[in-house]
Amino acid sequence: MSDLRQEFISFSVKAEVLRFGEFTTKAGRQSPYFFNAGLFHDGATLGQLAQFYAQTLLDSGVQFDMLFGPAYKGITLASATAVALAAKGRNTSFAYNRKEAKDHGEGGTIVGAKLAGKVVIIDDVISAGTSVRESVDMIRAAGAEPAAVLIALDRMERSGKDGALSEHSAVQQVSKEFGIPVISIANLDDLFTYLSNAGGAGLGAHKEAVAAYRTRYGV
Repeated sequence: MSDLRQEFISFSVKAEVLRFGEFTTKAGRQSPYFFNAGLFHDGATLGQLAQFYAQTLLDSGVQFDMLFGPAYKGITLASATAVALAAKGRNTSFAYNRKEAKDHGEGGTIVGAKLAGKVVIIDDVISAGTSVRESVDMIRAAGAEPAAVLIALDRMERSGKDGALSEHSAVQQVSKEFGIPVISIANLDDLFTYLSNAGGAGLGAHKEAVAAYRTRYGV
């Protein structure tokens, strides 16, 4: 798993999906790095990303029957991961939701397989946990069971705003609230390890900034 995590960080940096500099997060923080899975936008990188998702899920040991991708980024991630799982000998169905219910044809908000059994929710990151909560509600409303959340990167930082920071990260809060594991391909510790090792050659200047950010906001 350690090698896979470092390979994923390296892959994300080379694809310029994981970038270093000065970025404002959704929480209004000035972050020295930014991860945008929406930039995995060609066939080669999306296919490789899906391999990381699939292998991480299989390695986790989580029991699952199908995948669910919350709109919008989760749609591509869940479908690509299903393809990667099939290539690894695990043919798995998937579904995703529409933002607005369709009023013709089959109607409804769910597209793809019927939600049933143990369902793994696939997304890029967890910021406020809103899409996870919506996904859990849809899965349970269909009589299925949310089994886990699978994300690309866990930022491992406390939620809330300066002066009112939570003791827990959004990932930890989601796991506690719904009683399900949140699995990440990699996390902030893996990123820091990458910057500390030869793999992060040429990026050493960012190590201090990431360390300071982790000290201030990390869990």
